[in-house]
Amino acid sequence: MKKRTVAVLAAGLFLFGACGSPKAKDSSGGDDAKTIKIGGNFELSGATAAYGEVENDGAKLAVEQINKDGGIDGKKIEYISKDNKSDNNEAASVAANLTTKDEVVAIVGPATSGATKATLPNLTKAKVPAVTPSGTDDAITVQKGKVQDYIFRACFQDSFQGIVLAKYAEENLKADKAVILGDNSSDYAIGLTKAFKDTYKGDIVAEENFTAGDKDFQAVLTKIKDKDFDVIYLPGYYTEAGLIIKQAREMGIKQPILGADGFADEKLIETAGASNVNNIYYTGHFSTKAPATDKVEPFVKAYEKKYGKQPSSFNALAYDAVYMIKQAIEDEGEATPAAIQKGLANLKDFEGVTGKISIDKDHNPVKSAVVLGLTNGKESSAETVNS
Repeated sequence: MKKRTVAVLAAGLFLFGACGSPKAKDSSGGDDAKTIKIGGNFELSGATAAYGEVENDGAKLAVEQINKDGGIDGKKIEYISKDNKSDNNEAASVAANLTTKDEVVAIVGPATSGATKATLPNLTKAKVPAVTPSGTDDAITVQKGKVQDYIFRACFQDSFQGIVLAKYAEENLKADKAVILGDNSSDYAIGLTKAFKDTYKGDIVAEENFTAGDKDFQAVLTKIKDKDFDVIYLPGYYTEAGLIIKQAREMGIKQPILGADGFADEKLIETAGASNVNNIYYTGHFSTKAPATDKVEPFVKAYEKKYGKQPSSFNALAYDAVYMIKQAIEDEGEATPAAIQKGLANLKDFEGVTGKISIDKDHNPVKSAVVLGLTNGKESSAETVNS
């Protein structure tokens, strides 16, 4: 999941001697350190706070459990979370601050792809690895054919989601004709649209666009209402998707609506109204109806005990991201940024709550996806799709 990347100036953001000095090693996970410092770079306020807040909750639960179980090689995790305010420039500043001032050995976050891409220059300069729970843009981990050494992800990427949704439309929904309604201001939607169009074998009878922040979709929906189509493909975030679903259903458009992981927030249902959320399908990273591993049940119980509600896929992804860092430290026997980077790059058969994960040569996880169906605002189906 992602927002459009804003150009970020990396110069001037680092203090002298941040990485590699004896002080940095000792205070952030070296042999003499008393704790292992892990940072959280999340959207805790602003437009995408709904994602960042729940991911921060998932990360905190993982840290709490790890520390309760004795920490990592006998050392407790010190979790330092900062708010990037759903702003790409701020996300870059938070990355610099965590790596230089707080001297963390690894970072979890950000949640959105635009913010994650904005942190890459600072992560690379500091040589500190990060795991984004939900940054799905393909260009996060590979840019101009070059793998970005210090970024990894717990989620599958957009190209995989677009492929899964195109095949689901054809094979499961028997949809021969599709309409695409995409956010033309979002890298997220643009990438998802391309992957869908490259895979879908049916006819695309119309393609319409909107822009993040739009509220009234009557005009664009009127354009497609009387066309002959079987499914609407709607790559976008819950903010606009909820309004589109509501207005489409109120106009009598009843065809199935397909979306990606940007649908996975309770606010989608709140915005659309539960009675309108029928025949809705989206790719998710986690479902209690289709548990990927034996880790799911204890995770759900622990989350419900701590927060008083069922976890979402974003909670689960951030939880897995912390445990991926833990596994990397244990595999390499050292809690330094260099060791963690190596451990993440070589991660194999890690058993998380969102599935069994192995990191490929491009720093992407090889794992399964779940296509979730909603009826009257409730999850009514979950079908696992392997990569």
